[in-house]
Amino acid sequence: MIFNKKTFLARVGVSFALLCFQFSCFSSKPFKTTRLSIATAAGKTVPISVEIAETEEERRQGFMFREKLEDGKGMIFLFEKDQIMSFWMKNTLVPLSIAFILSDGRIAEIRDMEPRSLASVNSERSCRYALEAPQGWFSRAGIGVGDRLSVEGLSIENPAQ
Repeated sequence: MIFNKKTFLARVGVSFALLCFQFSCFSSKPFKTTRLSIATAAGKTVPISVEIAETEEERRQGFMFREKLEDGKGMIFLFEKDQIMSFWMKNTLVPLSIAFILSDGRIAEIRDMEPRSLASVNSERSCRYALEAPQGWFSRAGIGVGDRLSVEGLSIENPAQ
């Protein structure tokens, strides 16, 4: 094999650039976190520790490339206005359940999502929030449609992003 220093350096440079691009796309700053609670119809209050996805970049990243997620933890997706929501599981390695939540905090629906699926999971009606948790956690915690998430203080800090 003939080895050309210029070609070698060019290939190394391209490989390095691609690696840096991939790293920058998938390594984002840490999400802000908070504790929320869900009031169930049975009168129980269920706490959940969540990461907050409020910017477009954070909402795109979501739980991509995470290898585990414990019960009692999740991610809340904040939107500026009520809308039909659409989520997929591209590059998401753990099975999730998603609750679509109205602006007043009521859970409108809960759906399961499969790892790495490119199928869209859409809300049936306009919602303000989406809450992802480990698949089956809502059921295991006794949470269902009509239960209410504490949404006080949940808003997008800088809608211009």
